[in-house]
Amino acid sequence: MFLRSSIIYTITANMEGWELFVNSLLPMITGAIQYTIPLTLISFVGGLILALVTAMMRISKSRIIQAPAVVFVSAIRGTPLLVQLFIIFYGLPNIGLNIDPFPSALIAFILNVGAYASEVVRASILSIPKGQWEAAFTIGMTRWTALRRIILPQAVRVSIPPLSNSFISLVKDTSLASLVLVAELFRKAQEIAARTYDFLLLYVEAALIYWVICFILSIFQALLERRFDRYVAK
Repeated sequence: MFLRSSIIYTITANMEGWELFVNSLLPMITGAIQYTIPLTLISFVGGLILALVTAMMRISKSRIIQAPAVVFVSAIRGTPLLVQLFIIFYGLPNIGLNIDPFPSALIAFILNVGAYASEVVRASILSIPKGQWEAAFTIGMTRWTALRRIILPQAVRVSIPPLSNSFISLVKDTSLASLVLVAELFRKAQEIAARTYDFLLLYVEAALIYWVICFILSIFQALLERRFDRYVAK
């Protein structure tokens, strides 16, 4: 009798767990589509623009232009992303700047991506032989034209692998936005877990969704790298 009751309890618990898994899948995917993915894309694009500007300031020959970029990169890389999020969302209201959750997360992620990616962009530009610059100047190109038409296209190929890795890492980092009330994927998992108290199942489910997203992105990364490698002389 005891064995039979144990078997029935186990089957019932498994059925309830599976039902919870299925029912929570749609809210989590909805959170990913509405917030996680847009937050990742907008932050990465904005971060790349900031990274390019910062990298150009870093490689400038003027120390006055270099200094703000050096301080910015050092400050962002030297402090945790979570602390930056809290300063923007919870700290700035103390001085009268109230920013909604999603824009707060956007600002923090853009600054973070901009600082880290700027080092990748800077290293990629500096990896291009100086002869490329000299050849461009020889045919009458300005520094900006040479950068845009000669240097950057080559630097892009070099920077693809590290920037792709940064993009995939950013997808996972967006889970921190749940701490500033952005209803993204992990926030949805937290909300459901708070009602059902089945934390292990729901957090594992959230992890699986992140894994699938990152796995798909890694496939695209491999295809992108292979495409750019076609133009490299063997």
